[in-house]
Amino acid sequence: MPEMLKQTQLFRFDQMAVQVKDKIDNPAEADVDRYVGLEHIDPESLKIRRWGETTDVESSKIIFKSGDIIFGKRRAYQRKLAVADFDGICSAHAMVLRPKTHVVIEEFLPFFMQSDIFMDRAVKISVGGLSPTINWSDIAKEEFALPPLEEQQRIAEVLLRIEATIARLLEVASSGYAALESCRDTWFGISKSSTSTLGRLCERGSGIQIGPFGAQLHQSDYRSEGVPVVMPSDLGDNSISMDQIAKVSPEKADQLSQHRLHIGDIILPRRGDLSRRALVSGEHEGWLCGTGCLRIRLDDVNLAQAVVQSLSSASVIRWLKSRAVGTTMPNLNSKIVAGVPVHFPERACDALVLIDQLTTALESTHARIAKLRRTRSSLLLEAFQ
Repeated sequence: MPEMLKQTQLFRFDQMAVQVKDKIDNPAEADVDRYVGLEHIDPESLKIRRWGETTDVESSKIIFKSGDIIFGKRRAYQRKLAVADFDGICSAHAMVLRPKTHVVIEEFLPFFMQSDIFMDRAVKISVGGLSPTINWSDIAKEEFALPPLEEQQRIAEVLLRIEATIARLLEVASSGYAALESCRDTWFGISKSSTSTLGRLCERGSGIQIGPFGAQLHQSDYRSEGVPVVMPSDLGDNSISMDQIAKVSPEKADQLSQHRLHIGDIILPRRGDLSRRALVSGEHEGWLCGTGCLRIRLDDVNLAQAVVQSLSSASVIRWLKSRAVGTTMPNLNSKIVAGVPVHFPERACDALVLIDQLTTALESTHARIAKLRRTRSSLLLEAFQ
């Protein structure tokens, strides 16, 4: 691509795109029936897969047409950008753009705006504290180097093929998650045959225990190195993320030894997203159950995998949500969790094998998506450097 790079030319962003300012004050009177808020746009994806109804929203909104780019101007670091394939209205927290095709081809502009070069600039010029926002007048005067139209076309064709493959894989993943949820609820969810409770599986030892409160673990106790402390934000779909995990000194961990984690323990959040959870494996041995979490220690560790699937089922999550106590931020406690109805199918081992196979397939699909997104980013970086 060296020949192409020598021919790049600088353009102001307002030479590349025009901002659409068509508004409607009463969304219920719009001639369209779809409303797109920033919550409907997925980061790293140009396709809009969900939307609301115009009758459900109030106040002034922006009218967009099929082919328009909807760009989240508030909190640009979330990288919310999509190309509409239908007419509708969108949030005033978005910017609706149309390419000036004598400078940038229609298919190329959305990919350019997905690039780190554009997004980093957009974040840098955002103004405001809690909800930094991009002003059109600021982004309009920013200059960017673009390749010639014929090179844009060539690059866009490659990126469109990558995007189409990603879209197909996301559909596969969506179907896989639906199948996984159905299997969990059918085999391990609450049913008429639920004859036991989680508390009965934890009758010996410390059983179900709440993580340390603030009086035991202060913000000042955290260190850059030491013993990891698992918080609700670290929990995923039966996983623990190390991205931003907190740590405390070994001395502090010894003071909180009753909260040490052992292989086979199950961790749940006490509030927030109750679909999060994790099964403690060997690599987590000796870590701490953090504030805001519940630790479940079964009498028979061989039942841990089945219990995790039960706690992951939609019916159990609904059951927990309906019994959380409090108003501003409802919480779970050990008594509530002990009451969870437990059901294991007759051939639980076979069911667990099938769920494991589904989970592995989903992980493989997401790995392919991640690889394609890295390829897309590399192509964009090469085109604009």
